Amino acid sequence: MRAENDGVGISYEVHGDGRPVVLLHGFPDSSRLWRHQVPALVGAGFKVVVPDLRGYGASDKPEDTAQYHVVHLVADVAAVLDAAGTARAHVVGHDWGAVVAWAMAIAMPERVDHLVAMSVGHPSSFRGGGFDQLEKSWYMMFFQFGGVAEQWLAADDWANLRAWSRHPDADAVARELEANGALTPALSYYRANVPPESYVRPPRELPSVQAPTMGIWSSGDFALTEGQMTRSAPYCATSWRYERVEGVGHWLQLEAPDTVNHLLVDFLAGG
Repeated sequence: MRAENDGVGISYEVHGDGRPVVLLHGFPDSSRLWRHQVPALVGAGFKVVVPDLRGYGASDKPEDTAQYHVVHLVADVAAVLDAAGTARAHVVGHDWGAVVAWAMAIAMPERVDHLVAMSVGHPSSFRGGGFDQLEKSWYMMFFQFGGVAEQWLAADDWANLRAWSRHPDADAVARELEANGALTPALSYYRANVPPESYVRPPRELPSVQAPTMGIWSSGDFALTEGQMTRSAPYCATSWRYERVEGVGHWLQLEAPDTVNHLLVDFLAGG
């Protein structure tokens, strides 16, 4: 299926019937990331909408870096929900998908029923993460170097992507990035949204999130501190639930699928 936002086509799938849930992947994945969650949510009675975010998978890949600003990414999700006949949905995001999910809950509160942010906390909380988070975020600065970052990640059959990311599905991810020409579009998320000057600008004041929110963080996350997630609580006006998953890395939905599925169904079905 395809939705369109201002001339950009977004590929998505719909599975099941019931209360709608949209699952948003991050870097360097595609909708395939959620393959363990889709059956569990469908089995629990949800209608599951799973897009490839712009730049990934079968979705369009604009050349202009500015086209990957979060404003466009949120509008893409809204277009997908419109195309799927869904006015309001639970929104679940991981990594960059979590950034989009937070932004959607802030900018379009009427469209977000419950919010689940995996790995990445509220934008204001992330910006206030201090030196520990900056140290873990070194790669965000490196990814600003067009061409250089691409060459480094893909060199020697993607050896650096594998070693740096510790992705449990690195072989398939590398094949997808290569086959779909998705690497530069994927890096454009960093270039459009976290340029170097953003680290010295005062953070913007953002409205509180009105949707009931659950944050999930994994103890082995190499890229994100626990604090940037737990400090999200003050930015959630209705309710905040925090879950820590022990002993797994950044891709917790692949490394601990049963735990993640239980948390998602428990939180979303209980609302």
